[in-house]
Amino acid sequence: MLHIDGVEAGYGTGKVLLGVNLEAPSGQVTAVIGRNGVGKTTTLKAILGILPLAAGKVSLDNMDLSHKQVHEIVRSGIGYVPEGRQIFPTLTVLENLRVGQRRPPRIWTEDRLLELFPNLRERASNLGRALSGGEQQMLAIARALVTDVKVLMLDEPTQGLAPKVVDQIGDVIRRLKAEGVAVLLVEQNLNLTENVADRVLVMSKGKIVETVGIESFRSNGEEIRHRWLTI
Repeated sequence: MLHIDGVEAGYGTGKVLLGVNLEAPSGQVTAVIGRNGVGKTTTLKAILGILPLAAGKVSLDNMDLSHKQVHEIVRSGIGYVPEGRQIFPTLTVLENLRVGQRRPPRIWTEDRLLELFPNLRERASNLGRALSGGEQQMLAIARALVTDVKVLMLDEPTQGLAPKVVDQIGDVIRRLKAEGVAVLLVEQNLNLTENVADRVLVMSKGKIVETVGIESFRSNGEEIRHRWLTI
């Protein structure tokens, strides 16, 4: 389980996170929603150590990661798929996967990843820049999984993708959940959130202000949208 307790972080002298508390249990999808600028992406970057913590604690399975380097946090079992994918455009699909390996994967082997993402198998020798947006997103997820993650953090994974591809991403998230991976999902597509999440955390002004079970979210979604998401 990923556990975040009282995390404060920001950019320069300005704090964005003002005491974030959340848990992402294994085998569950924990979704974080909120207006733009409230700290969702900043939370993921703080967890991964890209941003230093000003206060609070990040732990994975009772291992304190609060002041470790990014590579140490990744090695502990946390994977991150950033907004915008950020694959290597001049490397092939297989080269993109292999560059992320620190050792041969035991769980998400190359063959298993290509079974999970059949489009990537068909384009294994294609350069990253030759892939469609959906294929690039799948490659970004596969590249994170190759480190045998316990926690996968996804930042807006369906942004700009066609509905059919969004459905495919949803299928992958459900598969990972069934495999026992803890998925921490930042997503504006609330239909996807309803279909894959176990819990929904609402963020506002640098804090988690509401935690809702998925059935309650489905029943009261309009109220939550009106209160926390509309401008």
